[in-house]
Amino acid sequence: MISVEDWALIRRLVADGVPRRQVARQLGIGRATVDRAVASDRPPKYERRPVPTAFTPFEARVRAILAEHPEMPATVIAERVGWTGSITWFRDNVRRLRPGYRRPDPADRLVWEAGDAAQCDLWFPPKRIPLEDGSSALLPVLVMVAAHSRFITGRMLPTRRTEDLLLGSWELIGRLGRVPRRLIWDNEPGIGRGGRLAAGVAAFTGTLATKVVQLPPNDPESKGIVERRNGFFETSFMPGRSFTSPADFNTQFDQWLSRANARIVRTIKARPVDLIEADRARMLALPPVPLLLGWRHRVRLGRDYYVRLDASDYSVDPTAIGRMVEVSADLDRVRARLDGRVVADHARVWARGATVTDPAHKRIAQALREQARQPRVAATATNADDLTRDLADYDRAFGLSGEVA
Repeated sequence: MISVEDWALIRRLVADGVPRRQVARQLGIGRATVDRAVASDRPPKYERRPVPTAFTPFEARVRAILAEHPEMPATVIAERVGWTGSITWFRDNVRRLRPGYRRPDPADRLVWEAGDAAQCDLWFPPKRIPLEDGSSALLPVLVMVAAHSRFITGRMLPTRRTEDLLLGSWELIGRLGRVPRRLIWDNEPGIGRGGRLAAGVAAFTGTLATKVVQLPPNDPESKGIVERRNGFFETSFMPGRSFTSPADFNTQFDQWLSRANARIVRTIKARPVDLIEADRARMLALPPVPLLLGWRHRVRLGRDYYVRLDASDYSVDPTAIGRMVEVSADLDRVRARLDGRVVADHARVWARGATVTDPAHKRIAQALREQARQPRVAATATNADDLTRDLADYDRAFGLSGEVA
């Protein structure tokens, strides 16, 4: 077989009018080789003839398994067919055969209309954030991207529970100033899974007049905008940064997002800050009534005058012991109310297992304990309302007056 260079030279010489016999003599090749080179419409390519290998006897059985179970792991297939050779060699052969048995799953290029949708996701920054008790944790960041304008909003949250996800979503929607017609999520447990929404999510979307779209598994294209932003954060925001608290993270993140939203996005060849107004104009108006969001429950306050929220305990005014108190919390504050009166107001802690005590509550508890330990003083009656009875009255009632025992 001649080389690609000789093939090209033969065709050029013959095209220039050099007789084929002379070309063969000059290059030291046969006349038939020159004829084949001239007749060929593509460069010569070496193709090795297939020869039997150690995998050949197993190939038919492997194909039969892949036809029924295209995603079965290669190690399981090797066990089923009795393979005892190199597992790496077996994997290479299964990898070569597997594409022929997978069903194609085409991905369409989506067009996002103004005001139609916002893609939502949780991003976990790869750095532990210091908390109030000296510990640190990997915390979620709720990211919401307006799909048409690519305008990014985000906020770090204490947990990925439904209460905090809805509080964070409401805050980010408030930053947009309008409500996207659809909120696109994957199967995040705090929002819903398997087509069923988590408790409270339906009321949230109903009040906003929007809709939560839960994507089916293996559908990354429908949420690719926010997924790419998560990668963008790790390569452009995180390097070289340190944080002292979740609040410090949110401050730095907000400042960086203001610059990121002013950059030209390659796919749309525009800046999100220039398109967001057109996006907002097609979104829905904010609801006229306030949303009741966050953590809410009623509990009877025990002698241990603390209430638990998430995984931490907060003190309550001890005068409410034995009575039902309403406990509520948002992303920043934890409050307890007794008949509408605030009996506890604390900054919410993000550390788990923390105990938060108001010094005033501790002083009140000490005073109440001292009062409880004082002996009760018996009342002495000096007026007509005295309920103390003379014992002689009982003697006269039973006819024992004047008798000597």
